[in-house]
Order: sequence, then C-alpha cells, then structure tokens
Amino acid sequence: MTRLKGTGLGLALGLSLIATAPTPVQAAEELTPVVFSLDFIPLGRHAAWYAAVEEGFFKEEGLDVSIIPSQGTAQVMQAVATGIAQFGFVDLPGVVLAQAGGTDIKMIAVNYQKSPYAIFSLANGGNVQEASQLEGLSLGSGAGSITPMVIGGFMSQKGLSAKSLEIVNVAPPARASALLSGQVPAIEFFAMAKPGLEAAAKEAGTELRTFLLADNGLELYSNGIGASAAYLEDNPDIARAFVKAALRGWQFALANPEKAAEAIMKNIDGLKRDVILAEIEVVRGLAVTDDVEEHGLGWFSPEKMQAGVSFVVDNVGVQGTAPEAGSIYLEGFLPDPAIKP
Repeated sequence: MTRLKGTGLGLALGLSLIATAPTPVQAAEELTPVVFSLDFIPLGRHAAWYAAVEEGFFKEEGLDVSIIPSQGTAQVMQAVATGIAQFGFVDLPGVVLAQAGGTDIKMIAVNYQKSPYAIFSLANGGNVQEASQLEGLSLGSGAGSITPMVIGGFMSQKGLSAKSLEIVNVAPPARASALLSGQVPAIEFFAMAKPGLEAAAKEAGTELRTFLLADNGLELYSNGIGASAAYLEDNPDIARAFVKAALRGWQFALANPEKAAEAIMKNIDGLKRDVILAEIEVVRGLAVTDDVEEHGLGWFSPEKMQAGVSFVVDNVGVQGTAPEAGSIYLEGFLPDPAIKP
C-alpha cells in the first residue's frame, strides 16, 4: 500500500488549555483519513491521483488520502464494498455487474469518457482500420475476459456478425509477442498499451495499427470514481471534497504532465518517465471530450449512463437482477464551478 500522508510534525498537544487559533499541526491531525483503490497496480495512467496528493489538493479539502493498488475490476469493487477503501476507480460495466450481484456501488464522477477497449494489429499483418475487418478476425484475448463480449456487442451494433470473430486464448503477458511474431493477426488490450506496442512494432520494422472502439461508434463510459451507497449517504461532504480534489489532480496532470510524472515516480519505484508521459497522453484522449470541455472533468450524462447499462446487460450479461440505469450513479457530487481541462 502506498501511504501518502500530511507532513505535520506530530508535536505533543494539550500543554495549555487556553483556546487559540488552530496550528498547522492541529490542522494536520484533523485531516479525515480516506483510502482510494486504483483499478490496477500504479502505472503512468494513474499519475493524476498522485499529483492530487503531492500538490496538496486533498489536504486542502481536509483529507489524508492513502492510495492502494488492486488487480482489476473485481478487486477494486470488493475493496469498496467491504470498506477497505472508501472510494475506488471503478468502471461502468463493473458497477453494473456488481449491482446485479447485490453490491450497491455507485459512480459519482466519470474520468474516462471513452472506453479504452482497443484492437491492435500490424500494418503488415491484420492491419485493422475499419469495423468491417473484425468479421472473421482471429483475435488474441483472454479466457474469462468481458472484452470479447464488448467487441461482439460493438460488432452487432454495426450490423456485423459477432459470431464470426475468432477468439484465440492468449495470456496478457504473451499478447505482444504473439502479435509481433505473427501468431495472431490482432490482439485486444486497453488503449494504454499503445506506446509500448508502437515502440515494439517500430523495432520490428513495421507500424502499429490501433482500432479504438470508442473512436468508431462505441458509446460506453468507462472508469470513474465510485463508492458504496451507504458511505455516500453518511459522508456526502467527504465525497464531494474527494471528487473536487481528485479532479483538480486530473486538471493539473493534463496541464503539467512532467510534474505529474514526478509525483508518481516519487511514490512508486520502477516507473519510466517517458512511459508515464506517453500514458498520460493516451488518458488525455479518453478523458477530454467535447462534453468535458463544456461541462468539466468528471461530468456524465444520465442518458449515456442508460445506454451503457443497456449495452452491458444486452451484450455482457448479468447474473442476478439487472440494475436500473438510475441506480448505478448519483448526481450532485461534482464541484461547482466545474473543473475544466
């Protein structure tokens, strides 16, 4: 766990009963502890959260934030549901599936306005640049992943045969080599994999082709800030403070990627600056849309939430009772005025 705390000196208090104005030490002690779970291990794409800590945005809102890693959607959902974390970087499909399973987690801000589902191929291989090329394609993916179902739903929306897509089971660590060696003509990964794959393709004397579903018609929100309904009901002011500080971190990271890179490197060993900067640029493409330019970071549309829930229910499927769209989010937690990129 990465523990990121305020810098109070911790001097003993209570030497005098005389009422005085709060000292910095007292203010630090009054910070509310909050745990935030990432959706994965800390990577360049997460720099904004660390920037919010290092720039003091959370402290300004009275929060002492700890950032913990996870190993994917299921684990972050579990952390939030069990109270290990008060907030988590959840995604819309995960919230729908969690609610169907009886876990009442709600989204209160959307950071990735576009879903990061991407299909990668090589110019001298699959060369996937249009949706129609997905028909009959052999795609390296993972057993148990919901991504093939998302791709299948996208194909159905395009009037294409989802059944024609051939899924080849390739573990995530082996997908890049499977693509570069020609074992499969295409692989699926999140868009954040683009910088590394692009460099590897260049070394192999070819060019990477990136087919981002969100740029070709997929309307599906992805990751954002989530919390349990009970926590939000009991702690609305803390939730608003957390969202405001977090979105200031995103604003800062997008405007100052070099400083955001320094923030995460200060807390996480082994990350490379150029990779962090490349991932921040990928995230910029997912986070900054016309809607965000107009309404601010974290904004979401109830109508698009409804479309997203319908897409997940129809294409991914749920075990249990499918939730109503209005139950997977709560409005009223975004800052006013809006924080714009």
